[in-house]
Amino acid sequence: MANFSFIDLFAGIGGFRLALQSVGGTCIGFSEIAPDAINTYCLNFKEDESANFGDITKLKTLPDHDLMTAGVPCQSWSIAGKNLGFDDDRGQLWNDTLYLLNKVRPKAFIFENVKGLADPRNAKALEYILERIKQAGYHATVNVLNAYDYGVPQTRIRIYIVGFKEKKYLDKFILAPTTPGCIQLSNVLDGCDAKECRQSNENNARWSLSCNEKGFNDYFLFNDLRNGNTTIHSWDIQETTERQKNICYLLLKNRRKDKYGNLDGNPLSLNHFQELDPSIKKDELENLVEKGILKRVSYLYKVYEISDDLSDNARWILSQAKDGIINFDTLKSSKELKKRKLNAQDALFALATIGAVKCIEERYDFKNTKISTGLAGVNRIFLPTCKIYPTLVASDTNDYVTTENIKADSIEDFRTKFMESIYRTGNYRQISKQEACRIQGFPADYILPPTRARWMKLIGNSVAVPVVKMLAKAIVNTGIFEGQEKITVRKKLQTIQSDLPSLFKDYGENPVTKNFIVHDNSNINYSKVNQKQEESEGNIF
Repeated sequence: MANFSFIDLFAGIGGFRLALQSVGGTCIGFSEIAPDAINTYCLNFKEDESANFGDITKLKTLPDHDLMTAGVPCQSWSIAGKNLGFDDDRGQLWNDTLYLLNKVRPKAFIFENVKGLADPRNAKALEYILERIKQAGYHATVNVLNAYDYGVPQTRIRIYIVGFKEKKYLDKFILAPTTPGCIQLSNVLDGCDAKECRQSNENNARWSLSCNEKGFNDYFLFNDLRNGNTTIHSWDIQETTERQKNICYLLLKNRRKDKYGNLDGNPLSLNHFQELDPSIKKDELENLVEKGILKRVSYLYKVYEISDDLSDNARWILSQAKDGIINFDTLKSSKELKKRKLNAQDALFALATIGAVKCIEERYDFKNTKISTGLAGVNRIFLPTCKIYPTLVASDTNDYVTTENIKADSIEDFRTKFMESIYRTGNYRQISKQEACRIQGFPADYILPPTRARWMKLIGNSVAVPVVKMLAKAIVNTGIFEGQEKITVRKKLQTIQSDLPSLFKDYGENPVTKNFIVHDNSNINYSKVNQKQEESEGNIF
């Protein structure tokens, strides 16, 4: 086993550390500022808080070490975020990381981020990061990897940038072969007979296409915006007539057509419905509104008055009118709207309240239009036969599992058995803390906070341990650490704290030194840690 030292930046709860220690690494310090994460890290590794370097934005240097790891906070590049990239200050934490890489110059590094950083829309940002790595004298490779391929039953696609100070080691760096499906959902669920539920790996499909031996999806999607053999709709859950079901399917079939708007899914007016089926009456649509299946959407607004005392946000909303008309579609899809942190519907309602605009066209859409929310608090229910679970996220999801297997010869029987024996009987549940750990590749007995919101935030923000272990092994296999003696850790490491200067003169912008998380005292019991409240956006006036 190799001997090498490493420093764990943006350490979280220690996913990188677990992986690197398993292949011979010795941690000589970590950097983390979230109190829950610090406490969890120290508890599990029996680490003294003096090993925490604290806020990375104030670090001028670090002790010498062989390997640097960093799971740079990813919100700026995440699809779940606002996709503002370096327009978002949080993206500047890359500058802080690269400054320390250039300053301390370890033999190698592993940097992790969300897949969004490798997407075309962020091509310039990734190019910027790679250029800085090159200017620091490192040779790097970009790897977009799915945790499902390396030993966990979870689709978790992340970008891993691995670099070496000497090119000869990069040339020897080879990823291990993938082993998709070696661990499946039934292997991590408590109270489940894994042997009975385990599938062959002949079809290594994505989780969204995962199916059992009969070809039926092994999960049920609760959604009004999509349709499929294992999709459950609002009109399946509550009592509705065949006529009402047909109207719902009519909207479902046509709402994505370009003729009705520019969005991925567009509301339809009464005239639109009647063009499709002349027999449809307004009161039928209103009845579906009363049932909570449809909702009214104010779609077109006429601008009546622009007052001098309106806020800048309000005046900008009104400036989006074309020929005196504001189109809800156009406004909602505006990137500027996201930058201003405005909600299109709320903003137009506020303007209508003061008489600045008036709705001149109303349409109908499904009430539940957020796919991830699902219906009645349920997004998806996964059967134990499923090979893979969706990406664990810090905010948790409305995804559930059942340990009951369903056997059926027809899709109709499959759906019926699901509704009768699982959904209507409530025979499903959220994954437990222990199961979440296994899904991320952590030990099931890993110490985490007691409340679900807190442990889910920590585990959802972590890395999949087996992926990092595979990368660490590949680095070790290059021979970069050969002949090194056993590492001795010096306690109570001291580091110099100062404002961070610009990393490279070729780039004009200095790194942002104000972190987006408030540094706090980590010497605090779990029961006394209060959750940080999210800031409300406020209205536009």
